[in-house]
Amino acid sequence: MSLEHPPLAAGPRWYRARIRTLGPFLGLAPMLVFGLVATVSLWVGDGTLSGMIGLVCGTVAAPGLLIAGAPLAEESRYPVAVLASVPFWILLGFLASRRATRSPIASFRDYWRELTYLSLAVAVGAIAALLLATAIVGESLI
Repeated sequence: MSLEHPPLAAGPRWYRARIRTLGPFLGLAPMLVFGLVATVSLWVGDGTLSGMIGLVCGTVAAPGLLIAGAPLAEESRYPVAVLASVPFWILLGFLASRRATRSPIASFRDYWRELTYLSLAVAVGAIAALLLATAIVGESLI
């Protein structure tokens, strides 16, 4: 008999509590990945494509940059905007952990699925905001 997943270590309640405990902090993972891609893109490249990747990934990683006026505002506001985005991603991790543990038997696969959906919503919102800003300003932001 083949099992798709190994049995739970300490039972469903323990596993569910573990997802709810670690979930908010694991919510920072998308921010770190997108931020790393943005940093590497801006550090390595010097063209339009690297600038576009850096801008999009940077605003997805730190939606607070949009509130601070990036990319048109002065750069001294950026560190505060990035730090202000951390509680947002912790909140998304918290929401994903609660949504994933609605069923009695929850796994980290359920958590990552929920966090992926929420992260995609943030990405779509950030890209829409950048497109709207481009339309309002009337020129390319890159």
